[in-house]
Amino acid sequence: MIKTVDLWKIYTKSTEEVRALKGINLTINDGEFLAILGPSGSGKTTLLNCLSGIDAPTRGQIFVDEIAFHALKESEKARIRSKKMGFIFQFLNLIPVLTAVENVELPLMILGSGRREAREKALSVLKKVGLSNRANSFPAELSGGEQQRVAIARAIIHEPKILWADEPTGALDSETGEKIIALLEHLRSEQSITLVIVTHDERIANKADRVLLMRDGLITA
Repeated sequence: MIKTVDLWKIYTKSTEEVRALKGINLTINDGEFLAILGPSGSGKTTLLNCLSGIDAPTRGQIFVDEIAFHALKESEKARIRSKKMGFIFQFLNLIPVLTAVENVELPLMILGSGRREAREKALSVLKKVGLSNRANSFPAELSGGEQQRVAIARAIIHEPKILWADEPTGALDSETGEKIIALLEHLRSEQSITLVIVTHDERIANKADRVLLMRDGLITA
């Protein structure tokens, strides 16, 4: 599903050059559960952002379903992201003035769905993640685990082919983290999603089909 060829990302901070990715060659298979591990500053999140088109590589190639993703205009990348990709961000990015169901239905509204259709689908997905009874609550009224479930529901409502997650259990206690991992596993199996997770959590690594270890912008194992 996804392939990179000699992928580099170089930042300039003041006069210093930071090589965040150094010639990454990687293939991610359709339906695979891939975990990316490594210390802070190893390039994990940079790789995730480049693969998903949130950030542009300095050089190299990225192919998504054999489409030269790296060569597309930003508007074309955004179109592919909105239809094929779901995102669970490290800091969730829930909109505080919207209820849980309003946050979840937002991607469908952006894609042009009618309000009734979007609301019905959002309620259905909230039920799937175990939050039917919290649909009308605002993010500030939810626990950390409940907020994470809203973020997951929002990420999968449009039935993406790829789900990207950045530290989905990082801010959660151990028990809640286990439940979130189990939920992601279930959704991946049920919807045949390609699941790519950046994490420090070895419990996720133990569940993944494959683990990449990163250090200093390189895949080391």
